[in-house]
Amino acid sequence: MGIVRAELFSTLDLVGQAPGGPDEDPVAFTFGGWQFPLLDDLTGEQLDAAYTGVDALLLGRRTYDIFAGYWPLQPSEGPDGTIAELFNRVPKYVVSRGRPLLDWEPTTLLGPDLTAEVDALRARHELVSVVGSLGMLGTLLRLRLVDEIDLWVHPILLGEGRTIFGTGTAPSRLELRADPVGSPKGVVLLQYRVIDGEPATGDMSVRA
Repeated sequence: MGIVRAELFSTLDLVGQAPGGPDEDPVAFTFGGWQFPLLDDLTGEQLDAAYTGVDALLLGRRTYDIFAGYWPLQPSEGPDGTIAELFNRVPKYVVSRGRPLLDWEPTTLLGPDLTAEVDALRARHELVSVVGSLGMLGTLLRLRLVDEIDLWVHPILLGEGRTIFGTGTAPSRLELRADPVGSPKGVVLLQYRVIDGEPATGDMSVRA
Protein backbone atom coordinates (compact mmCIF):
# COMPACT_ATOMS: atom_id res chain seq x y z
CA MET A 1 0.00 0.00 0.00
CA GLY A 2 1.41 3.36 -1.03
CA ILE A 3 1.41 6.62 0.89
CA VAL A 4 0.14 10.14 0.26
CA ARG A 5 2.62 12.87 1.19
CA ALA A 6 1.92 16.62 1.17
CA GLU A 7 4.77 18.96 0.21
CA LEU A 8 4.06 22.37 1.77
CA PHE A 9 5.81 25.73 1.83
CA SER A 10 4.90 28.35 4.39
CA THR A 11 6.05 31.51 6.10
CA LEU A 12 6.55 31.60 9.86
CA ASP A 13 2.94 32.80 10.19
CA LEU A 14 1.93 29.79 8.05
CA VAL A 15 0.96 31.72 4.92
CA GLY A 16 1.13 29.35 1.98
CA GLN A 17 -0.39 31.52 -0.74
CA ALA A 18 1.48 32.04 -4.03
CA PRO A 19 5.04 31.13 -2.98
CA GLY A 20 6.23 30.69 -6.55
CA GLY A 21 5.49 34.02 -8.22
CA PRO A 22 3.36 37.18 -8.33
CA ASP A 23 0.99 35.75 -10.96
CA GLU A 24 0.50 32.39 -9.26
CA ASP A 25 -2.80 33.33 -7.63
CA PRO A 26 -5.46 35.58 -9.19
CA VAL A 27 -6.62 36.63 -5.71
CA ALA A 28 -5.11 39.95 -4.63
CA PHE A 29 -1.98 39.30 -2.58
CA THR A 30 0.94 41.64 -1.94
CA PHE A 31 3.73 39.10 -1.58
CA GLY A 32 3.38 36.64 -4.46
CA GLY A 33 6.75 34.94 -5.03
CA TRP A 34 7.91 35.22 -1.40
CA GLN A 35 9.74 31.87 -1.53
CA PHE A 36 12.22 32.66 -4.30
CA PRO A 37 14.62 34.95 -2.35
CA LEU A 38 14.96 32.27 0.35
CA LEU A 39 15.97 29.36 -1.88
CA ASP A 40 19.49 27.99 -1.53
CA ASP A 41 21.41 24.88 -2.54
CA LEU A 42 20.40 22.88 0.53
CA THR A 43 16.72 23.59 0.02
CA GLY A 44 17.09 22.52 -3.61
CA GLU A 45 18.68 19.25 -2.49
CA GLN A 46 15.87 18.70 0.00
CA LEU A 47 13.27 19.22 -2.71
CA ASP A 48 15.01 16.75 -5.02
CA ALA A 49 15.10 14.22 -2.18
CA ALA A 50 11.43 14.79 -1.36
CA TYR A 51 10.40 13.94 -4.91
CA THR A 52 12.63 10.87 -5.14
CA GLY A 53 10.36 7.87 -5.53
CA VAL A 54 7.25 9.91 -6.34
CA ASP A 55 5.24 8.05 -8.96
CA ALA A 56 2.07 10.19 -9.05
CA LEU A 57 0.88 13.73 -8.35
CA LEU A 58 -2.44 14.59 -6.69
CA LEU A 59 -3.40 18.20 -7.41
CA GLY A 60 -6.21 20.66 -6.99
CA ARG A 61 -7.53 22.37 -10.10
CA ARG A 62 -5.74 25.70 -9.62
CA THR A 63 -2.37 24.13 -8.86
CA TYR A 64 -2.76 21.83 -11.86
CA ASP A 65 -3.39 24.81 -14.15
CA ILE A 66 -0.31 26.62 -12.81
CA PHE A 67 1.88 23.55 -13.23
CA ALA A 68 0.49 22.73 -16.68
CA GLY A 69 1.41 26.22 -17.84
CA TYR A 70 4.96 25.96 -16.51
CA TRP A 71 6.51 22.51 -16.24
CA PRO A 72 5.90 21.24 -19.80
CA LEU A 73 7.97 24.22 -21.01
CA GLN A 74 10.96 23.46 -18.76
CA PRO A 75 13.95 21.45 -20.08
CA SER A 76 15.10 18.22 -18.44
CA GLU A 77 18.49 19.82 -17.84
CA GLY A 78 19.36 22.78 -15.63
CA PRO A 79 18.33 23.73 -12.09
CA ASP A 80 14.73 22.46 -12.43
CA GLY A 81 15.53 19.57 -14.73
CA THR A 82 14.96 16.71 -12.29
CA ILE A 83 11.58 17.98 -11.14
CA ALA A 84 10.54 18.94 -14.69
CA GLU A 85 11.29 15.45 -15.96
CA LEU A 86 9.39 13.88 -13.06
CA PHE A 87 6.32 16.11 -13.22
CA ASN A 88 5.99 15.72 -16.97
CA ARG A 89 6.39 11.93 -16.81
CA VAL A 90 4.28 10.73 -13.87
CA PRO A 91 0.48 10.41 -13.83
CA LYS A 92 -1.35 13.49 -12.58
CA TYR A 93 -4.68 13.14 -10.75
CA VAL A 94 -6.85 16.22 -10.39
CA VAL A 95 -9.63 17.01 -7.93
CA SER A 96 -12.19 19.46 -9.30
CA ARG A 97 -15.91 20.12 -8.99
CA GLY A 98 -16.05 21.05 -12.67
CA ARG A 99 -15.00 19.47 -15.96
CA PRO A 100 -11.70 21.23 -16.64
CA LEU A 101 -9.56 20.81 -19.74
CA LEU A 102 -6.75 18.48 -18.69
CA ASP A 103 -4.35 18.39 -21.61
CA TRP A 104 -1.09 17.88 -19.70
CA GLU A 105 -0.58 14.20 -20.27
CA PRO A 106 -0.98 11.85 -18.51
CA THR A 107 -3.77 13.37 -16.40
CA THR A 108 -6.96 11.89 -14.91
CA LEU A 109 -9.90 13.71 -13.33
CA LEU A 110 -10.94 11.95 -10.12
CA GLY A 111 -14.56 11.19 -9.27
CA PRO A 112 -16.58 12.70 -6.41
CA ASP A 113 -15.89 9.89 -3.90
CA LEU A 114 -12.48 11.18 -2.85
CA THR A 115 -11.90 8.53 -0.19
CA ALA A 116 -12.42 5.70 -2.65
CA GLU A 117 -10.35 7.46 -5.31
CA VAL A 118 -7.37 8.09 -3.01
CA ASP A 119 -7.53 4.55 -1.64
CA ALA A 120 -7.30 3.35 -5.24
CA LEU A 121 -4.29 5.60 -5.82
CA ARG A 122 -2.59 4.14 -2.74
CA ALA A 123 -3.15 0.66 -4.16
CA ARG A 124 -1.76 1.69 -7.55
CA HIS A 125 1.22 3.87 -6.56
CA GLU A 126 4.05 3.80 -4.04
CA LEU A 127 4.29 7.54 -3.32
CA VAL A 128 1.61 10.06 -4.26
CA SER A 129 2.73 13.67 -3.84
CA VAL A 130 0.33 16.51 -3.04
CA VAL A 131 1.93 19.85 -3.94
CA GLY A 132 0.28 23.13 -2.91
CA SER A 133 -3.46 22.67 -3.54
CA LEU A 134 -4.38 24.14 -0.15
CA GLY A 135 -8.14 23.87 -0.62
CA MET A 136 -7.92 20.22 -1.57
CA LEU A 137 -5.41 19.57 1.22
CA GLY A 138 -7.93 20.65 3.83
CA THR A 139 -10.41 18.13 2.46
CA LEU A 140 -7.79 15.37 2.39
CA LEU A 141 -6.90 16.05 6.03
CA ARG A 142 -10.55 16.00 7.11
CA LEU A 143 -10.97 12.63 5.39
CA ARG A 144 -7.74 11.29 6.94
CA LEU A 145 -6.22 10.73 3.51
CA VAL A 146 -2.76 12.24 4.15
CA ASP A 147 -0.05 9.94 5.54
CA GLU A 148 2.95 12.29 5.68
CA ILE A 149 3.67 16.02 5.56
CA ASP A 150 6.87 17.79 4.52
CA LEU A 151 6.74 21.42 5.63
CA TRP A 152 9.36 24.02 4.70
CA VAL A 153 8.98 26.96 7.11
CA HIS A 154 10.53 30.19 5.80
CA PRO A 155 11.85 32.94 8.11
CA ILE A 156 9.47 35.72 7.14
CA LEU A 157 6.17 37.08 8.47
CA LEU A 158 3.66 38.44 5.95
CA GLY A 159 0.60 39.24 8.02
CA GLU A 160 -1.72 38.51 5.11
CA GLY A 161 -2.56 35.72 2.73
CA ARG A 162 -4.11 32.28 2.85
CA THR A 163 -2.67 30.00 5.51
CA ILE A 164 -1.88 26.34 4.91
CA PHE A 165 -3.96 25.15 7.86
CA GLY A 166 -7.03 27.33 8.06
CA THR A 167 -10.23 27.22 10.10
CA GLY A 168 -11.85 23.81 9.75
CA THR A 169 -8.61 21.83 9.63
CA ALA A 170 -9.21 18.40 11.13
CA PRO A 171 -7.61 17.95 14.59
CA SER A 172 -4.72 15.58 13.96
CA ARG A 173 -1.68 14.12 15.69
CA LEU A 174 1.73 14.15 14.03
CA GLU A 175 5.14 12.73 14.84
CA LEU A 176 8.51 13.69 13.42
CA ARG A 177 9.88 11.12 11.03
CA ALA A 178 13.27 12.86 10.69
CA ASP A 179 15.27 15.49 12.57
CA PRO A 180 14.47 19.08 11.57
CA VAL A 181 17.04 20.63 9.24
CA GLY A 182 17.73 24.34 8.78
CA SER A 183 19.19 25.83 5.61
CA PRO A 184 21.79 28.64 5.43
CA LYS A 185 18.97 31.12 4.72
CA GLY A 186 16.98 29.97 7.73
CA VAL A 187 14.42 27.71 6.03
CA VAL A 188 13.55 24.79 8.31
CA LEU A 189 12.32 21.48 6.92
CA LEU A 190 9.92 19.64 9.22
CA GLN A 191 8.96 16.09 8.20
CA TYR A 192 5.96 14.55 9.90
CA ARG A 193 3.97 11.33 9.89
CA VAL A 194 0.22 11.58 10.58
CA ILE A 195 -0.72 9.20 13.38
CA ASP A 196 -4.03 7.93 14.73
CA GLY A 197 -6.13 9.82 17.22
CA GLU A 198 -6.88 13.43 18.05
CA PRO A 199 -4.62 15.78 20.05
CA ALA A 200 -4.68 15.23 23.81
CA THR A 201 -5.18 18.01 26.32
CA GLY A 202 -4.03 18.58 29.89
CA ASP A 203 -3.98 21.07 32.73
CA MET A 204 -0.66 22.81 33.45
CA SER A 205 -1.92 23.81 36.92
CA VAL A 206 -2.01 20.15 37.99
CA ARG A 207 1.51 18.87 38.55
CA ALA A 208 2.74 15.67 40.10
